Amino acid sequence: MKLLRWGTATLAAAAPACAGAAPFSGPRLGPVPVEFMLFAAVLAGVALFHAHTLRVALWGMVIIAAYKILLSPFKTGAGIAGFGAHLGHEWVVLSNLLLLLLGFALLADLFEKSELPAILPRYLPDDWKGGFVLLVLVFVISSFLDNIAAAMIGGAVAHTVFRGQVRVGYLAAIVAASNGGGAGSVVGDTTTTMMWIAGVHPTEVLEGFIGSGLALVIFGVPISMAQHRHAPIQKDASPDARVDWTRVGIVLVILAAAIVVNVVMNTRFGELSDAFPFLGAAVWVALLACALLRQPDWHLLKSATRGAVFLLSLVLAASMMPVDELPAASWPTALGLGFVSAVFDNIPLTALALRQGGYDWGFLAYAVGFGGSMLWFGSSAGVALCSIYPQGRSVGAWLREGWTVALAYVIGFFVMLALIGFHPAGPLKGGAPPAATPSPR
Repeated sequence: MKLLRWGTATLAAAAPACAGAAPFSGPRLGPVPVEFMLFAAVLAGVALFHAHTLRVALWGMVIIAAYKILLSPFKTGAGIAGFGAHLGHEWVVLSNLLLLLLGFALLADLFEKSELPAILPRYLPDDWKGGFVLLVLVFVISSFLDNIAAAMIGGAVAHTVFRGQVRVGYLAAIVAASNGGGAGSVVGDTTTTMMWIAGVHPTEVLEGFIGSGLALVIFGVPISMAQHRHAPIQKDASPDARVDWTRVGIVLVILAAAIVVNVVMNTRFGELSDAFPFLGAAVWVALLACALLRQPDWHLLKSATRGAVFLLSLVLAASMMPVDELPAASWPTALGLGFVSAVFDNIPLTALALRQGGYDWGFLAYAVGFGGSMLWFGSSAGVALCSIYPQGRSVGAWLREGWTVALAYVIGFFVMLALIGFHPAGPLKGGAPPAATPSPR
């Protein structure tokens, strides 16, 4: 809860800066727009009532939308017309999220049923180091693959090798590994891809791996030890395990489609990325084509839809916040954005930072990429993983068992600061790119 209060307070502190560029004309309570108070109440409700997170998020989004329509203008205009224009601006991001969350839920099930995870105990160490090696694998996969897919694959493997007895802390570690793996790669996370499109050279974000790699060790070792005490990793592969290579091939085809479309759309056709949810559509085209060979378990869509609607509600509510400018670019601001990223969608935060300029892009990539791991709903990878592990939806359990993730974030940031220093870059030519449509972290 302290983390939640800190994040919302930082958001509120950013609000007065809006007046410098585009004055906000909606109602306020003191210096803080009422929207922030409503959004903070939604986040507190999600944290306190983890058994009713979907209802809290849905009703919160509806109340914020109604308030905006009746009393406070959108950037796109006032009233119903302004809300409609706002949805027209956000629909691609929301559609991509929906398609990816549902598609990768089916993909994770296909991967688990391929029984490839069942033979992994032959190759993983038998003690706590087996759990840590699995986190390293998730980290590496996420450096070139969508982090939702990396988290879901890691969750599928963990379910097998730990016989379904996975601690909430280890779920937090899987999410942190998937988010950290993309922090230094321009193809590993939406935020770093946005930086690449805006003109940031890929080598400028590589230093993000210094922080996220160190963080992986800091949170990964103790959490893996705790998971081993809770449920030791399976020592021997199941003698009945027979890998279904057709299912493995289907998984690879779907992942390849996601990678190719992500890279092509953002390097050659970035201007079209606002027009259609190409990435999510590519995953579903590959999934439906491969269904001729192996039928996915369509029943899983019911539970996956609940998680997707929850995240879409939060993302849409966050998109209606009147944040037009960030505090002055500096390393403390970059550090704070990591905490804000745990409760606020990191795509608009990154777009604002790119437009503002003056950041060390490696530090920003690490902060907004890894920071969302501190809460289960702070990243789409966390929401997706909790759709198959409902016990992870408890903020209290996430912080209690995965508190080393937040500690690792802070230590990783200050080690980067000590080793390489914060070197602000100048404004990018043309400012920020159009709103990104790849998978949100």
